[in-house]
Amino acid sequence: MCLIAFSWQPQAPVPLVMAANRDEFYARPTRALHRWADKAILAGKDLQANGTWLGVSTSGRVAALTNYRDPARNRPDAPSRGDLTAAFLSGTGTSAQYLAALALRANAYNPFNLLVFDGQSLMGFESRHRRFFKLPEGVGVVSNADFNAFWPKAGRLRDGFAQALRQHDMHAQDLACTLGVDTLFELLSERATAADADLPQTGITPDLEKALSAAFIQMPGYGTRASSVLRVGRTRADMVERSFDVDGLIGEVHQQIDWSSQA
Repeated sequence: MCLIAFSWQPQAPVPLVMAANRDEFYARPTRALHRWADKAILAGKDLQANGTWLGVSTSGRVAALTNYRDPARNRPDAPSRGDLTAAFLSGTGTSAQYLAALALRANAYNPFNLLVFDGQSLMGFESRHRRFFKLPEGVGVVSNADFNAFWPKAGRLRDGFAQALRQHDMHAQDLACTLGVDTLFELLSERATAADADLPQTGITPDLEKALSAAFIQMPGYGTRASSVLRVGRTRADMVERSFDVDGLIGEVHQQIDWSSQA
């Protein structure tokens, strides 16, 4: 996952709303959003390493991951970061407990950001600082830099996301209501690139930096593979995922999870 906007309103009927894009090589094998046979997880799956970029558990836990762009620190032999999301979704500890333990071994992985929700607390983790923190109420965004770092595409998504939430009252509406969902997908599909003067400098060429500055990426061999909207209520969650290949949209999956019987 390379771009995530999220809104946390803990007292609302729908406390957590997320909109996210996963960018990856088109050749990397992937299965679209589904209920995993071996774990109580609803998520897409990276079939090369068997992890995930965004998912929700059958008990209402949520985890989402972005890579941190720093080519100088990437190691080809590092373990898959997608294992971190799956491990949290399969666990039972609090967000703080999981992230405190992760901080002790985060350097084993290539740099990443992690967002986790245990049903009570929404927390973020920045691996290069080994820093974890409660995320404040309101709208936030994370891409391939620190949480809420200013990148043009992150700022555009954050502002559009906040406007869509207000316009459609997505924290108050019943999960059966889909008002606003298409608007969030439109934001995720934005292909405009940033002005040269606004591009971040992350150690890649200016042309590549420019191509990656769009919310929705489409390049030879690499691009946005999945766009997702996740809404988490008190006792159930609703998730829609649109999948893409080099030629464009290839499918849409809509799934719900209900954990009211576990309350």
